[in-house]
Amino acid sequence: IDKDALDAQVKERKIQEAAEKAEHERFAHDMKKNDKLMCLLEERQKNEIKDMNRALNEFQKNFQGPETRREFDLNDPQALKKDKPARVSDDDPRCTISGMQKFMGEDLNYDQRMKFQKEQLREWSLQQQKDWKNALADQKLADDLYDKFRIELDRKIMEEQRKEEESRRAVCTATKNFNKIQAAELDHKNELEKAQKIKDDMDEITCLLRGDFLSENPDQAIGPGGKHNVLVNRWKGMNQEQLMAIREFQKEQALEKQRVREQERRRDAEWDRQRLQAARAQLLWERHQQRQNQVQRRDLDVVNAELSQEQKAKNIYLKEQEYSNIPTDEFYAQFNTTTR
Repeated sequence: IDKDALDAQVKERKIQEAAEKAEHERFAHDMKKNDKLMCLLEERQKNEIKDMNRALNEFQKNFQGPETRREFDLNDPQALKKDKPARVSDDDPRCTISGMQKFMGEDLNYDQRMKFQKEQLREWSLQQQKDWKNALADQKLADDLYDKFRIELDRKIMEEQRKEEESRRAVCTATKNFNKIQAAELDHKNELEKAQKIKDDMDEITCLLRGDFLSENPDQAIGPGGKHNVLVNRWKGMNQEQLMAIREFQKEQALEKQRVREQERRRDAEWDRQRLQAARAQLLWERHQQRQNQVQRRDLDVVNAELSQEQKAKNIYLKEQEYSNIPTDEFYAQFNTTTR
């Protein structure tokens, strides 16, 4: 490494940084100076504009008043006070048609005319009120006459309804009595029919109970060919001997089924015993295998430890021989001797 060249580069770098720093400081100083100058110029410009506006306002106030303008008569606030009235009488010659200063109802005697009209309206209103009261009285009289007529008409209608109700009640009573007679006759007829039906049903039930069909007589199933010739459509069941034979056969089947179940139970117990022995033997073999694996693992750990020690010794010997510069053949001979 060229230390002198590096020191020279570092020195040049520091000189360059110092020059750049001085340049930045000078530039910053110039910027501050320019900013102060700009602020002073802006303040001076604002003051000049303010003085010019104040001078302009004073000049306009002193020498350019509203009354000196050419169109002041159009904007004079006292123009209405100085002007003449639109008309002084209804016969004013200035009130021409094109002037539009006089319209219907805008004459000078407007107050007297309005007072007369109000009085006239009051008279008309009083007359209307009087006519209205008379019309109300006539209407009330007509309503009273109409109410009396309606009351009389309602009374007659109620009388007619009462008579009609009495006649309807009499008809309902007669109809009710007739219906009672008809119902009594119908009940008597239904009782007779019911008694006859009960008698017929009892006869039919007695006949059926005494017959061979419901009594289930086994003899009716015997065909013309003898006892062993059975009619299927008339067969009503087995006799006691047949039933006893079937029961005996069912008992034998139950005993046979019980014997088969006992054999199956013994066979299952033997299978369970054999499976238990096989599982115990498997467990013993697994434990023996685990012990053998542990012994092999311990032997392997001992061998690995010896190899590790041998490798460490070899590495140490290699380092010693590297520093002592012994030839390779001699090194391996010494290493083998040391290893042995």
